[in-house]
Amino acid sequence: MYLYLWAMFIIIAVLIGFIIFAYAVTDKGSGRPVLNRAYPDYYLEDYSGWLKDRVASDGYWGKIRSCIHDSKSCAKTGRVVGGYPETADMYYLRKLNPIQSGCCKPPTECGYIYVNETVWNPVNAATFPSNLDCNRWSNDQEQLCYNCDSCKAGVLGSLKKSWRKVSVINIVVLIILVIAYVIACGAFKNNKRMDNHEPYGATRMEKARPTRIHF
Repeated sequence: MYLYLWAMFIIIAVLIGFIIFAYAVTDKGSGRPVLNRAYPDYYLEDYSGWLKDRVASDGYWGKIRSCIHDSKSCAKTGRVVGGYPETADMYYLRKLNPIQSGCCKPPTECGYIYVNETVWNPVNAATFPSNLDCNRWSNDQEQLCYNCDSCKAGVLGSLKKSWRKVSVINIVVLIILVIAYVIACGAFKNNKRMDNHEPYGATRMEKARPTRIHF
């Protein structure tokens, strides 16, 4: 029982630490609302901290980029309505996930003209805003916006949602573990108190000894 309580205490402590860590590294950053769009745009400068540096680093981004490409996330955004590809107005009303919004299309402020979900006609480069992602976008299906800061921000937005969901599950598990731990502690103290006042062996022997009747 003593080892069991210590094991539960360590598990609870680790779980609390993970929950705090998950909320700390995903505390800042979210998508920016876009006028006349159901989906937000994602900007890397809106995020900060350890997780941002980890995702945006050259050493890690190459691996993350490959995973996004291999998952076919952008190819899966294509839709056919009534036998025809969806129109721009239909696309603008879709609720894209962070990776689809950040990696599969150019930022809205760049002014690209919609052709389909992963093909956008560029405008005059001289009219591009200061956002460098406007020049990084490519209609090459192997490139798209995988090298954009918006794609990195989209990954961070996706991680934030995933980690927050996991944290909610962990909080529920933590509550259950704490209740079990409190019950186990109570049982342990009760057994210890009984052992101190009624030795187990002596108690059994006394109960087993027949009662003598004196006349």
